Amino acid sequence: MKQFAELIPVILFFVAYKMEGSAVSLAGWEYRFDGIYSATVVLMIATALQILLTRLLTRRLEQRLLWLGATVMVFGGVTLALRNPIFLQWKPTIFNWALAAAFVVGRWRTGHSVLERAMQGQLQLPEAVWRRLDRLWIGYFLVVGALNLVVAYGFSEATWVAYKLWSAIGFTLLISLATVAVIMPHLRETGDEPPAGAG
Repeated sequence: MKQFAELIPVILFFVAYKMEGSAVSLAGWEYRFDGIYSATVVLMIATALQILLTRLLTRRLEQRLLWLGATVMVFGGVTLALRNPIFLQWKPTIFNWALAAAFVVGRWRTGHSVLERAMQGQLQLPEAVWRRLDRLWIGYFLVVGALNLVVAYGFSEATWVAYKLWSAIGFTLLISLATVAVIMPHLRETGDEPPAGAG
């Protein structure tokens, strides 16, 4: 559910991009949407608000969300400063590949899965399953990052913006279902075990 809530800034980015040429007026002030640059501003504001609301509602912040916010601000800021969308288009790739690297380094340094540590003991799985999940997520991050560049360099800006929205929704659903498919058999095994002292 949390991953899907994080799609809200991407949805607003898409909507703002589609409003290119439109104008909004408020108390004598008028703003005309300027394609990807206005959409970038909307993305940056929405991401900042998402981080703030998450902090207020949950009293905590995941490092991943902070890194997401940082990459949006840096790459979005450079895009606006240099009036070149390629920097924003590289952001999903850099972010996903950085997450893949974090999974690899986290496993290497601690001997444990990043997902396992993130769950903080809420889910008990065999080590082999955690390793399988690591491989699944690392592959996911690498493929998503690569596909983003294929679309950014091989298709129009408008196509990339649409891809950014629909791939975010589709890939989030796909990795969620794949993760559940890996975990579920082991949850059933745990559920089938008799309680301690029974029998």
